[in-house]
Amino acid sequence: MALVAGTAACSLAGGSSNVPTATAKPATGTAGAVNFDGGYIKTGDGEKRVDLWFDPMCPACGAFEKANGETLASAVSSGDITLLLHPLTFLDRLSNGTGYSTRAVAALTCVGVNDPDNALKYFQALYKDQPEEGSNGLTDKELAARATALGIKDITDCQADSGPYQAWAQQNTAKSQTGPINVKGSDLKSISQTPTILVNGKQFTGDITNADEFKSFLDEN
Repeated sequence: MALVAGTAACSLAGGSSNVPTATAKPATGTAGAVNFDGGYIKTGDGEKRVDLWFDPMCPACGAFEKANGETLASAVSSGDITLLLHPLTFLDRLSNGTGYSTRAVAALTCVGVNDPDNALKYFQALYKDQPEEGSNGLTDKELAARATALGIKDITDCQADSGPYQAWAQQNTAKSQTGPINVKGSDLKSISQTPTILVNGKQFTGDITNADEFKSFLDEN
């Protein structure tokens, strides 16, 4: 596990009591920016590949986004990188039975399918005033409002019919634990914490809150 100054990475270990389980059949194929079979939401089309595993309620993911989000967004905008967002839901267990992580991923998926050019913008919005672990998280109405506030297409109807997206999100979490993670020769057997970041298959193990350190790693790989 990487040493993170003042911010511990979120571990996938832990119980799963009081976690709502999606019962729909997981979505498959591709739609908009979402590759359901690959388990990611794609933004950008640059030659360099960046993979990011995250949970919407993970405070370390929020810390990484605060420090490095603009660096990644700029690299996407300039055409330097393709950013693949791999959503996980293991912190459902810390949202008082509301399944916040699953619902937030489903909302992001709705944006990725229906307004793909704004998927990254909505991803960033999930970490603005991020709900704390142990809270109920945002309501579905509040998740939809974050989209419309950014000029993103209304996702309310999509949320109401997002069972396959919620099941896909939870399936991603299960798959992340069985591995292997095959990204440009990476040797990860599984995803053990969030955020996990790979640049062209090489894992960033530095301080996720150090913007200069991460930018150097991104530039060098």
